Amino acid sequence: MDKLREMEVFVAIVDRGSFTGAADKLGMSAAAASRAVGSLETRLGTHLLARTTRTVRPTDAGMTYLETCRKVLDAITDAEANIAADQLKPVGTLTVSAPILFGQRYVAPLINAFVLRYPDVSINAVYADRTTRLLEEGVDIAIRVGHLGDSSTFAIPLGFVRRRTYAAPSYLAEHGEPLHPRDLTNHHCISFTGISLPLEWVFNENGSRLPVRLRPRMIVDLGPAAVLAALEGVGITQLLSYQAALEVADGTLQPILTSFEPESTPVSLLHIERRSASGKIRAFAEFVTETLRKNAHLQGVDATAMRTSR
Repeated sequence: MDKLREMEVFVAIVDRGSFTGAADKLGMSAAAASRAVGSLETRLGTHLLARTTRTVRPTDAGMTYLETCRKVLDAITDAEANIAADQLKPVGTLTVSAPILFGQRYVAPLINAFVLRYPDVSINAVYADRTTRLLEEGVDIAIRVGHLGDSSTFAIPLGFVRRRTYAAPSYLAEHGEPLHPRDLTNHHCISFTGISLPLEWVFNENGSRLPVRLRPRMIVDLGPAAVLAALEGVGITQLLSYQAALEVADGTLQPILTSFEPESTPVSLLHIERRSASGKIRAFAEFVTETLRKNAHLQGVDATAMRTSR
């Protein structure tokens, strides 16, 4: 088996998380996939994969080699794509991730429009309220709500959202409205772990960070679950502003403790900085950036922030 095929098998095993999954993707047997990796490890003189009865994951050496493999395979894919189609017609499969509610409300319509404009591009959309790891999970583009700490990614600022506290009017009518964050200790609270610690919410008082310890009535790991619980009067919840935008507009939720809101949270478009960004990734980034920056639920970015950063 040639070196490029062995690289392709290795990347597929990491992306699919198993030899069987990689074999299905590449149209070969699991035994052949195992032999390909074995040949690769023998030639390199090191283990690339750590295997258990349930999982397969890259070793430290494997992670380093994985990025190199992706660059080589991407370069070949791009070269072939450039021959098959001109730069105005990007081709290939693009994996895009976004938080569930943000993706559902604002990203999914853009993906649909992108697919209609570029019929030679296939989209794998992943919506999850967690931080996706672009390199490890094979994600080409990620819309991330939160502060960035990954220097291996290229970031395009899109805007900012606020972390706000919400309650249904029916809950406030029955239990009263808290006037200070510390009053929350006497209220039913719904903690959404996607934006805050389950037992501590953070506020801002006179420019200083104000953490408040809670005993939540409910802890959830999905934004829609927190929204639904608040709508039904279970308690008070803390969300990012876009997550409750529709409910605030129709009056079923209302923001409270607004004078204690913490600092804004950035929203960014991320991708791995490599040559493949010049094809389908660049086309998608350019397609969605302007629209998202004009989104009424995102605070704008200034000229300094609009410069791409690492």
